[in-house]
Amino acid sequence: MHLSGVILLFTFLIPPAWALDAYGAAPADDPTADVPPFMILAALLFACVGFHLVVQIPSGLLGTWLGRNRGGLVTYAIALVIAGTLTALVLGAVLHVESARAFMGLWADFMLRGSLGLVGYVVVSCVLLRQRRVRSV
Repeated sequence: MHLSGVILLFTFLIPPAWALDAYGAAPADDPTADVPPFMILAALLFACVGFHLVVQIPSGLLGTWLGRNRGGLVTYAIALVIAGTLTALVLGAVLHVESARAFMGLWADFMLRGSLGLVGYVVVSCVLLRQRRVRSV
């Protein structure tokens, strides 16, 4: 789980479009700005940690459990389906995005970032499961 979280955190080194738009709209020297720039960075960190806890960990665990005897690619595909569903539910419940285009943009951004972290988790878990099977035989 730590590997997938670190990979997810590294993907946020390239900030999402919504953060760049918000940062451009909130100059550091403008005291009348609605959101100070450091709050945008805090929102990025919160989005990363929240996505990791609510979507990435459950989808990684369920994906490896449901695909435990099926191979790495099937396990990854199952984890991606679960992550996509959880991402859509969380975005719909938390953000209440009005437009379908904005929703799909956010969903695609989070899924791209989350899928990279899930690759790390699935690879490590499949290697560990394979080592456990070899030891037990």
